[in-house]
Amino acid sequence: MPERLNSLERSRRTKASKADSPGALPRRRRVIADSLTVVAPGQVLPKVEGDTLQLTCEVSRTTTQHTHLSVGWYLRSPEDAAAPPQELLTLSRDFVLRSGGPYRQRMAAGDLRLDKTSATAYRLTIHKLQPVDQGLLYCQAAEWVQDPDGSWFAMTRKQGDKTQLRIQPTDRDFSIQVSTERRSFTAGEPLELRCTIEAQNVPERFFSVSWVFSSSQVAVVGPGAVPILGPDYVAREAAGHMTVRKESPNVHLLKLQRLRPDDAGKYICRVTEREKTPTGDFIDRSKRSRNVQITVQPLKSNITVSLSSNASEVLEGDVVHLTCSAHSATGPLSVFWQWTDKQGTAPAQELASVDREGTVRPGPAYRERSSYGEIRVEKVRADTYTLFLYSALPGDEGQYRCTATEWLQSGTEPELGWEKIGEKSATKTVTVKTVVSKLRVQKTNQSQAYLEDSRLRINCSIASQTSKDSQHAVLWYVRRATGAEADELLLRIEHSGAFEYGAYADEERLRRRVQAERLSPRLYALTLNRAEGSDSGTYYCLVEEWLCDPDGDWYRLSRDASGFTQVLVRQPEVQLQVEEAESNVTVAESSSIRLGCSIPSQSSKDSRFSVSWYVERAEDEDDEEELGQGERECVFSIGHDAVFGNGNCSPMEEAGPNSRLQFERMTSDQYGLTIQGARPSDAGRYYCHVEEWLLNPRNAWYRLATNNSGFTIVNVMQQVSTLQSVVCSNDSLFYFVFFYPFPIFGILLIAVLLVRYKSRGNSKSQEGKNGAPLLWIKEPHLSYSPTCLDPPALSLHPGSVD
Repeated sequence: MPERLNSLERSRRTKASKADSPGALPRRRRVIADSLTVVAPGQVLPKVEGDTLQLTCEVSRTTTQHTHLSVGWYLRSPEDAAAPPQELLTLSRDFVLRSGGPYRQRMAAGDLRLDKTSATAYRLTIHKLQPVDQGLLYCQAAEWVQDPDGSWFAMTRKQGDKTQLRIQPTDRDFSIQVSTERRSFTAGEPLELRCTIEAQNVPERFFSVSWVFSSSQVAVVGPGAVPILGPDYVAREAAGHMTVRKESPNVHLLKLQRLRPDDAGKYICRVTEREKTPTGDFIDRSKRSRNVQITVQPLKSNITVSLSSNASEVLEGDVVHLTCSAHSATGPLSVFWQWTDKQGTAPAQELASVDREGTVRPGPAYRERSSYGEIRVEKVRADTYTLFLYSALPGDEGQYRCTATEWLQSGTEPELGWEKIGEKSATKTVTVKTVVSKLRVQKTNQSQAYLEDSRLRINCSIASQTSKDSQHAVLWYVRRATGAEADELLLRIEHSGAFEYGAYADEERLRRRVQAERLSPRLYALTLNRAEGSDSGTYYCLVEEWLCDPDGDWYRLSRDASGFTQVLVRQPEVQLQVEEAESNVTVAESSSIRLGCSIPSQSSKDSRFSVSWYVERAEDEDDEEELGQGERECVFSIGHDAVFGNGNCSPMEEAGPNSRLQFERMTSDQYGLTIQGARPSDAGRYYCHVEEWLLNPRNAWYRLATNNSGFTIVNVMQQVSTLQSVVCSNDSLFYFVFFYPFPIFGILLIAVLLVRYKSRGNSKSQEGKNGAPLLWIKEPHLSYSPTCLDPPALSLHPGSVD
């Protein structure tokens, strides 16, 4: 510091000598007093590695001049006193915070900071002390002044008392211990393994924990406590059968919810610590626990099965009710029902089965009876299953077996499977007493044909029955003409009178059209209103005879089917006829052409017609022999919906107020078309094309038939030009002939009268004077033709002297 002051003094003397040089102006010298004080208590502080250190330094000055301060903390190593101090953190005169080279990274991480807590107090904070921080810590301040040339000089530097910092290193070693309640398990039980890290200051250290099973990685939990699962355990964790988590800073948990036999083996916990050196590098140290041997015994089934029935002997048509109770404390159950004869010699037939999810599937041999509702299997509770066999038949007599199977889930997704761990069964013998049925249904086969939109009716007659108290259930079936795999149920009338539609009736929208009646106790009828073509097929009825047992319960005694009724629903027979007489029509040009179209016969009274007129023109209009060999052209069209242009073709001339075409319908079977203002180009062979349309039962129009009328050959005579036609057709010539002569004639008449008047006056004058007769002019003779062809004739005749 004295050397620095001497340098400052020499600089000031140099500037003073420059000021005292010849020609320089005299300058007033001013000395700034040294008022800087630095106060920091000297002390000895023992600390443990990882602790936090805080030191305060008071820096003040009393000068009134404009000066700046810089405050910094320095560390001097106790091992080498001659070594230069290490800069920790400095607040420069420009208020810029600067750290020493080895401490830059710690400052960026927030473990090293300098705070100004008041006008004179500066506090140094060091988090996570390290052994390299041990030594003499002191605070140093400098007061800076700026010369007129803009440069800064440190007027003085001062240090506070030193603090001796002693840091006791922590033990970096650690140990691992894996614990579990027991090491022998049964399949399906949960396993919990805990890996405990025993070390100092664990929360502030970086540990990664890996679980290993038989040299295969199970999971890795990093310092952020986010588990990374091995490829064989991802699906298992997603299914909720596995848990990996960090319970506390030093305890990690691995839990397998349901152990499987292949989970038996050695489990290891491997811990890796990542330590950061003062230079910023990382060092990994790893340790592993002892092997923990886990044994998994296969699960033994403890299932129990019992089977009971409502009665060991039932009447034919009664209900066989069996209850199977299966108890298990391990896994889900599946149950299947079997039947065999009393002796057990016949092959067992599967009645129905219930899988683990409770889905019921009928056996192949009993699928049809199950569709009729005669077999019903239910899972009443988790351990109780029931079998109802309605309308018992003599063939249902025999042994019934209920077999329950216990399952355990094994494997991992997507190859998750089920393993059978046990199976038990119970049997029950049931006897069915036979009742002879006398039910007979008339089996006459017949064929019936109906028109569309008519009423279809089929009878079902019962010829005989077992008892006068018998009740009947009637089921109506249809076998489609297209050859469906199974007959479709239209509807069912229960013996109680309840009415139920079949699925086919819903699919084909028959609910509104089908009607079932009981005409008498032994006669039933099926009616289909507004029959359609899709109703064609083979119809029959299936009759069930029901009797009441002594307990008041109804049971089905027998069933019998009727004969087949072949039904054909067809469209009406085509009877459309159009007048085919041919005719020739010759009309003058500009006159009207009238074409007719007569329909003497139609297929149905509800028919509607689409009428179109066509014309065939010859390529050479002068050659009538080629007529009909040209192209066909649509003249007019009207659809069955009475919309012009909506028929079989699109006319070349559109309808409108200026159209030459005039259509009329005189009666329901008479149509007419008039072409006004005939032209030579209208010549040709005309005919009408008729389409017959009907409305089907589904309110959709369809075309039943088409027919064409005979030809009407039309010739148009061109008009020959005459003088009269030429005059009357030309406006200028017409006015010249009929209008202009009248004013000319009037002017001439007036002139003649004037001449005559003057002549008569002159004659009298001359006669009075000379006494001689006068020459006079007679009245003009006018001839006029009443036609427009000859102009009026005006003639003057000379007079004679009397």
